[in-house]
Order: sequence, then C-alpha cells, then structure tokens
Amino acid sequence: MVSPQVIFEDNHLLGLNKPAGLLVHADITGDPTLEDWGKNYIKHQYSKHGNVFLTPCHRLDRPVSGVCLFARTSKSLPRLQELFRLRQVKKVYYAIVSNRPDNLQGTLEHYIDKGEAGQPVKALTRPSRRHPKAKHATLRYELAAEMDQLFLLRVEPDTGRPHQIRAQLAAAGMPIRCDLKYGAAMKPDFDGIYLHAWSLSFIHPVKKELVTMTADPPRTVSWNKLAGFMEHQGVEY
Repeated sequence: MVSPQVIFEDNHLLGLNKPAGLLVHADITGDPTLEDWGKNYIKHQYSKHGNVFLTPCHRLDRPVSGVCLFARTSKSLPRLQELFRLRQVKKVYYAIVSNRPDNLQGTLEHYIDKGEAGQPVKALTRPSRRHPKAKHATLRYELAAEMDQLFLLRVEPDTGRPHQIRAQLAAAGMPIRCDLKYGAAMKPDFDGIYLHAWSLSFIHPVKKELVTMTADPPRTVSWNKLAGFMEHQGVEY
C-alpha cells in the first residue's frame, strides 16, 4: 500500500493524504490506521515522548482516498468539530463514473438510511415511515471531463452522511467506478474506489486564516488520464 503524505502541518492541525484501502481509525479488524501513522510521524518528527494527541475531525471510508484532517491539540479539536457541524468546511471530491450523467451539472437530494452495519446505505427519494432514521442529504455535481468512457465528476457534498456520495451517485445511475458495494460493474484494479477527497477549505480555528488543503489522487491509469482536469473549480450554483 502507498504511504500517507503530509499535505499541511502546524502546531494545531495535521492534514494527510490518505491512501485508498487504509482505515482512518481503528475498527474490529485491528488493521493499521491513518491515525496511528500520524501519531508515529509526530512522535519521530518532533522527538515526542509519551502519548501523542491526534484526533480525526471527520471520516473517509476505507476505499476512499484524499484529504483527511486531524486536530493536534485539545484546543483546536472542538473548534474544528464545530466547523464541520455548522457546515463551514467546504469539501470538494472527484469521482470517476462509467455512466455519463443525463444532466451535466445538478443537485442530488436524498434521505440516507444507514440500515444494518456492513450493508449498503439506502438513498431514498423522499421521507418514509419505513425508514424513520433516514437523514436529509444533498450534494452538487458537475461533469468536469470525459475520456475513453471515463466520466470525471466534481462533487461538493453539503451534508456529511455515511457513504453519502457513493449512495447518491449510485441512486442517480452513476455508480462510482470499482465501487461494487454500490452497483459498479468493474472489479477494483487497486485498493480502493474512484472517489477522492480533493480539498478542504475552512477558517483556521486558532489563527482565523483561510486554510485550503489539497491532495493528489492515487496513481492509477484511470486517475492519471483525468488528473489534469481536477484543478477546475466548477460553476456557481
């Protein structure tokens, strides 16, 4: 597996580029995590003794790559969590799908029901009494590029529901390439799926300055074909 990369670092924050296939934090598998890697990095980089404070502020699914933000201090952690809760963090993802969208840009609105652990979440088109715990979810997308039957979507989720982008794109007839859990036909050709957290932008919780973190996508044939279009900043909705 490819090693994580440090993309931002100061006394309060650590931004890492998470490789696809790596857990963000521990689960029942006991597999290595990005959090462990970050703590070891800080311990060796700064000759820290004892426990290292480092806590993820959000989550990325195991097969998803890209920007992952950690708090390095107990002062910054609740402030960052509040920014995410208030939706004051701008998140941009890129996804490669195998079906061309009917509309080249648009907004998807669903109600996400997590259901049973380990099962695909459901993206419902309307509230349902059969799914009382389903939560409202929206995202905006646009077609950024297409090549060789690969379609690159720029995606901005407005909410942060579990598996939201994967489930919503699949429900709209655009399953993410290699995402077998959500209906993709092609088996994975690397450790993940073709969904990449490209950037996070927010006001620094301590310095009160704008911070933008950007992460390069994995080096696969499909990503390499379309990576040059990923700096496109999209349209205003």
